[in-house]
Amino acid sequence: MTDVTTTPLPPCDLAIIGGGAGGVLAAMQALRLATTPLRIVMIEPRDVLAQGVAYATTHGEHVLNVPAARMSAFDDRPADFLDYVVATTPVGGPDRETLAHAFIERRRYGDYLRTRLQEAIAASPASLQVVQDSVSELDARGDGATLHLTGHGPLEARGVVLAVGNTPKPLPARGAPQLPEGRSLAAWDFDAVKAMPVDAELCIVGSGLSMVDTVLSLASNGHTGTIHVLSRHALLPLPHCHGGAATFDAAPLQAMDLRGRMRFLRAAAKQAVADGLPWQAAMERIRPHGQALWQSLSITDQRRFLRHVVRQWDVHRHRIAPEVHATLQALLDRGQLRLHRGRLDTVMDEGRRLRVTTHTRDGRTDEFDVDYVVNATGVEMRAQTMRNPLLHDLLGKGNAQPGPHGIGLKAARDGRMVDTEGHAQPRVFILGSLRIGCVWESIAIPELRGQAETAVRELLAIPAP
Repeated sequence: MTDVTTTPLPPCDLAIIGGGAGGVLAAMQALRLATTPLRIVMIEPRDVLAQGVAYATTHGEHVLNVPAARMSAFDDRPADFLDYVVATTPVGGPDRETLAHAFIERRRYGDYLRTRLQEAIAASPASLQVVQDSVSELDARGDGATLHLTGHGPLEARGVVLAVGNTPKPLPARGAPQLPEGRSLAAWDFDAVKAMPVDAELCIVGSGLSMVDTVLSLASNGHTGTIHVLSRHALLPLPHCHGGAATFDAAPLQAMDLRGRMRFLRAAAKQAVADGLPWQAAMERIRPHGQALWQSLSITDQRRFLRHVVRQWDVHRHRIAPEVHATLQALLDRGQLRLHRGRLDTVMDEGRRLRVTTHTRDGRTDEFDVDYVVNATGVEMRAQTMRNPLLHDLLGKGNAQPGPHGIGLKAARDGRMVDTEGHAQPRVFILGSLRIGCVWESIAIPELRGQAETAVRELLAIPAP
């Protein structure tokens, strides 16, 4: 039950900072692994758990980007989400095999996490207190940490899991802060996007998964206005394809430099097609090796990847449901969805409309007028610019340091937070997007659930099976 009072909190065995998907996964692991009456406290400012950026939508057009059979919250129960989907699908609906390959509504995944959390609470000797508050400071020690909550004051914890989730980027344009209220929208403000007039002309800045959500909302509304999509590369996410993984040996990739890996993957994709498989089969083959591939790259090649390769990687790796891709393609084919390749410069109020100015790669300036601008530039990756008081405190006191290339926070191999002197904080673990710089693959459910289990087992001294 959520605690909304401001009374001081008694000490706890485990404090989980953040109640999005990562925090809920950590809480479930702690509850199901506990064998004694441990005290677990989760601190989350929102009043509903498991509703971070990904799963906060209440709209049915927003679906998972991975089939149901691969979305379990537990490594040791790989069909658990599919079991939940089958159990909660009305009689007469699709059969289990069909549902296994289906891309389920994202709102159902949040429901799934909350349901499994309640089941874990009921079955565990440990207790979970959810506190609706935020953490502004964290002072780490060898035997735990002191958390300073905005409303409840200090909380002593023997162990901490830091799962603050994703922070949206601000709109990267001059003039953006001066735009009239209601004319500049965040892609994750799903209700505001749905409330736009159906004949409005708009510009979506960014062409990734957040853009896809916006376009799906517009399409479900029967939108008739022109939808401009602006990004540096103008590349849209590519579709999933039914079928298994290719069978080539992925081990040699780790000994190659970035250029060699790209050549290898292109050849593997061509070979997959020649073998009667989709090109996606090559990406499925290397999916389990994502973290090892990132960590085995030299720092120079990691920088090169971030400068030149990352967008191509994203559209091939983070794919979307085939039916979602078909919707985008239909809008492109009839000219309602228009792609612009360039860098956003300014967005200015021009009376009844907004003027968008961009710079193209060949040095030209392009302008067009729209009624609304939607920020779909994705999540902020630099901890220093996340506008999070807790992260500012950790960095300012030296309890943490920025991760590689300034992305997230630096963590040890097992996820322990690393301070400015290079020492791993023994009782503080980092989860999710804050570890992107260290491991790259860090926000999908398979990585989150693995990180959550590792952190909980270490902090609660529960050996791995």
